[in-house]
Amino acid sequence: MPRLTRRHLTIATAVVAAASAAVAVTTVAGAFDGAQHAKNAIQSGRAKNVILLIGDGMGDSEITLARDYTVGADGRLNMDRFPLTGAYTTYAVHEDGTPDYVTDSAAGGTGWATGVKTVNGRISKTPGSDKPVRTVLELAQRNGYATGSVTTSELTDATPAVLASHVTDRSCQGPADMANCPGDTIAAGGPGSIAEQSVDHRVDVLLGGGKRRFDQKVTDGRYKGLTVSQQAQKLGYQVVTDSAGLKSVKAGKPVLGLFASGNVPVEWTGKAAAVGGTDPQRCVTSNPDRPATAPSLADSATTAIRLLEAKQKSRHSERGFFLQIEGASIDKQDHAADPCGQIGETAAFDRAVKVARDYAAKHPDTLVVTTADHGHTSQIVPLEATPPGLSSTLVTDEGQQLKVNYSTNTPGRSQEHTGTEVRIAAQGPMAYRVLGVTDQTDLFTTIREALRLR
Repeated sequence: MPRLTRRHLTIATAVVAAASAAVAVTTVAGAFDGAQHAKNAIQSGRAKNVILLIGDGMGDSEITLARDYTVGADGRLNMDRFPLTGAYTTYAVHEDGTPDYVTDSAAGGTGWATGVKTVNGRISKTPGSDKPVRTVLELAQRNGYATGSVTTSELTDATPAVLASHVTDRSCQGPADMANCPGDTIAAGGPGSIAEQSVDHRVDVLLGGGKRRFDQKVTDGRYKGLTVSQQAQKLGYQVVTDSAGLKSVKAGKPVLGLFASGNVPVEWTGKAAAVGGTDPQRCVTSNPDRPATAPSLADSATTAIRLLEAKQKSRHSERGFFLQIEGASIDKQDHAADPCGQIGETAAFDRAVKVARDYAAKHPDTLVVTTADHGHTSQIVPLEATPPGLSSTLVTDEGQQLKVNYSTNTPGRSQEHTGTEVRIAAQGPMAYRVLGVTDQTDLFTTIREALRLR
């Protein structure tokens, strides 16, 4: 067992005591998966694998809304079933290091990816000097772990970008998008766009949207004149664009899955919130704009785990893998004040949580963490409330009406993030570190210590 600080020993002792007490009581069904999970969370100091699940914009309000609608107020989602739960703070910083109380996904992701807070819009670079900071994925690669990133956004969007790229501004996603990052261009001696860096890093599994970024042509350097997808193929990637292609990939070679030109279309549809509210509505659990050939987040997660595990087995490595899985459009539908799109994406993310937890049940040396990068706008309000902004009334699976309000910006404008702390929950080695109130940057240390990254 690793050397623990006084704080960690105190927490560990408390968890063991709570776990032992839990054996003798009956808990609410699904609220706590049993005392043994809690004991295992602190008895095994080293993880072979880490699966990090990020619900983008998935604050407590977003979780509660999805729970109330899909499984009922007294029900429990898969993400509710982790044995250990805490909260962490999410603020960004200004260039002088003073707090910026509401983070974006770039600064938020940089926090857990590097352990360093930065300014909003920046990807894994320092706030003042704009210098690259080594990420947890880069450390995992250096230490012999297989690595992967799965998302429902463009693979060049902020949350996946923080793992394997360093740019001054999150907008610098492809070779043609570098206006805000002149010092990062290959012509200026920099590493290039987020897309170029992602494949240059030879991340073993990259699955998501953003094909339009990878279709852009490289403008300078060794791969000049090729598209980024062609650059990836030169680097040994298997490039696929649909579920059938994903099923056919061979383990041992890196995989780039591009399942949409932009973000992968959402799973559910319905009426967006409106000024004065909407008539009570049931969400439509389908989307005509979503291709049937696009894999679900859970399917992509399952494939990523299989490929990463197979790679390490073929190498006879004692090391496992690091995998980040993002449900990206919880945030995007919150921005759009679209409750059905938001709930559907939270439910899809929750199914990916189940994939990770099912794997960990058979591989207890796997640390699984689920959290968010920041809070967001949606709030459940009384039916009689008359919010000044946008609202919608839903008819839940329990047959009850529920009103959700979006009022962090004026109608017609994108709704805003909030500066609230968000949930973090975990199971497996070092999971006890999520207890209490921590900071986003502490997650970097948790993963680094769990995998013994040097």
